[in-house]
Amino acid sequence: MDIGFCGAGLMGGPMVRRLLQAGHRVWVWNRTPGKAQALLAAGAHRVETPRELTDRVDAVFLCVSDAHAVGEVVFGLGGILGEDCADAGAGRIRHIVDHSSIPPAATRDYAARAARLGVAWIDAPVSGGVPGAEAGTLAVMAGGAADDIDLLTPVIAAYAARVTRMGEVGAGQTTKLCNQAIVCATVAAIAEAVGLAERSGIDAARLPEALAGGWADSVLLRTFVPRMTGTGHTPLGSLKTFQKDIDTIADAARDAGAVMPVVSEVQQIVRLGAAMGLANADLAAFIDVVHPRRA
Repeated sequence: MDIGFCGAGLMGGPMVRRLLQAGHRVWVWNRTPGKAQALLAAGAHRVETPRELTDRVDAVFLCVSDAHAVGEVVFGLGGILGEDCADAGAGRIRHIVDHSSIPPAATRDYAARAARLGVAWIDAPVSGGVPGAEAGTLAVMAGGAADDIDLLTPVIAAYAARVTRMGEVGAGQTTKLCNQAIVCATVAAIAEAVGLAERSGIDAARLPEALAGGWADSVLLRTFVPRMTGTGHTPLGSLKTFQKDIDTIADAARDAGAVMPVVSEVQQIVRLGAAMGLANADLAAFIDVVHPRRA
């Protein structure tokens, strides 16, 4: 398939590589062109604006930072369906697949606007991080029409082991919020456990070994304990990404009338991290918030 991909960052870059390896022809746009340069050597084509994708591809995939970025890439000046273009909505594109993590309400609004121009929207946030994107084992939680999701699942399978339709547009984003609530709370708990172990004179780096096979064992435990106890690891993302997600979870919980006291506590930890100057630090920086004086 001819595919457009907007956003060649930590997650988007590996996803594009796997699409290319699967034989798809991919045109890439990135706000910072230099980040897409390595993908050109791998066989991708570059466009100067998202709007250039409209007549070149069957579907455009997004993996950008937040709801504002999604809106700008799709509907802004020079956007895929930008209102500055007299022929907005014309051309070849029929599907937009958004892998970004944004509020469900924003997704539904964008989907309605795209539908008026004849373009179907699938919200398809992912879980599995950079390692999952590189290995092709991401979990995708999707919202949208079943026929549209079925059509594009074979393409998404280049970098995902599982695509689960959770309902209509917006359902994927709500499911991602559930995922992030679990992840944020768990990583915070792991940081506290590492802090307790270190202050008690225990080698915290051995926690995954000691807890293997028990109820506390998890991918998150095995991923973050080494990052919290050692150095030299490739970043998985930034603490400010967690802050965006945890704030969105809190808003969704308020709107739905859901009680989430643990999320509220984690939200305060993340805000404290930002105040400590750790917003751009790796996700493992939770340990620097709850245990800042560790050896």
